[in-house]
Amino acid sequence: MKIIHIGILGYGVVGTGVANLLKQKKQLLESRTGAVLNLKTIADIDITTDRGIDLGTTNLVSDANLIINDPSIDIIVETIGGETIARKFILDSLENKKHVVTANKALLAGFGNDLVKAARKNMVDLAFEASCGGCMPIIKALRESLVANDIKSMAAILNGTCNYILTKISRDGSDFEDALKAAQALGYAEAEPSLDIDGFDTAHKLAILNSLAHGMEINLKDIHVEGIRNITAVDIEFARSFGYIIKLLAIGKTHEDHVEARVHPTMISSSNPLSHVDGSMNAIAIDADATGQTMLYGHGAGMMPTASAVLSDIVDIARNIISGAKTRVPILGYPEDNIKPIPILPMEELYTKYFLRFEAQDHPGVLAKISGILGDNNISIKSVHQKGRKSNGKVPVVMITHIAREAWVQKALKQISKTDSVVGDPILIRIEETDQE
Repeated sequence: MKIIHIGILGYGVVGTGVANLLKQKKQLLESRTGAVLNLKTIADIDITTDRGIDLGTTNLVSDANLIINDPSIDIIVETIGGETIARKFILDSLENKKHVVTANKALLAGFGNDLVKAARKNMVDLAFEASCGGCMPIIKALRESLVANDIKSMAAILNGTCNYILTKISRDGSDFEDALKAAQALGYAEAEPSLDIDGFDTAHKLAILNSLAHGMEINLKDIHVEGIRNITAVDIEFARSFGYIIKLLAIGKTHEDHVEARVHPTMISSSNPLSHVDGSMNAIAIDADATGQTMLYGHGAGMMPTASAVLSDIVDIARNIISGAKTRVPILGYPEDNIKPIPILPMEELYTKYFLRFEAQDHPGVLAKISGILGDNNISIKSVHQKGRKSNGKVPVVMITHIAREAWVQKALKQISKTDSVVGDPILIRIEETDQE
């Protein structure tokens, strides 16, 4: 039986999970692959801490170059993270004609085009199933299973930290800070959580998925990104009264000559399957022309779910090695010559429906003034609700608009904010509805 040698760069949470699965599932992997997947070497700056794994004959070293330059190692798994040393190690590995598996979505989103070119030049595979959605096989679905489809749209919950926080606020009426602390106590959120709660982690994943779905270069810089810091229990309760749930969504849609790519808190109907994805779970709904809508659901992070996705890439590459195939499946789902720089729609050109909330002064004519400014900016109001009365004399006024252009809405809100009719900045949450809603 052929022996395929593997090296792991980084022995943290994910690296430990990968090593654990390679050891625990050795016989199962051999029976399914038809080869011995030998974990030859692990490199990490900390080689003394016990990870609770019997490494057997596996070498544990502190110098990553001992793996990158080892001629016997076929596949290198990068689990270091970040965009500096990990980038160098991956490029060096590819130049040494090593196949590379990574879960590093930030690196792929920022420098993926360069990494893909390096892999193609050296005729090796670069695999990253674990970079988006944890154990959900999103990459394989877009790259292989849906190959005969034009992908019309994607809507996804891709960050368990944000989804847990929004679920906590919705169920318990918690404020954002308390919900964040609960997420940190459970290990869902980092001590410095900005990457998650400000939407950037989700944007990294959307940049990768857009490329796979549409044959476009990976483009992170043009994705509109908003986080969940300003979402309150008040907004969630108002959304519920209108029949909506608030989720942080990654949204991608195709148009004739461009794509939409945006990440922001979104109101979706309570009948939408994504509205029932709670806690730290992830999900993606893909609408394609031949299949209609399909949906994947699962753990988006965690040691073993992520390790499972990494192992799927390792086995795919191992099967290619056994059969003598090289770069059988294009890295981004399209041959490199067919990948194009498709533009992303500027946010001000977006057309959608909006939820607007104002803290209005309690005196005559305020509602008419707000409505008048919206009307002057071509914004038609679908419904208006005024609920409750605060002790300081301000009343919350909420509105749902018909479809309007983002630029119109932003202009109107600036004008309203300058009047004496409202206190503080208006709250805007975009509404996403399916064709059937």
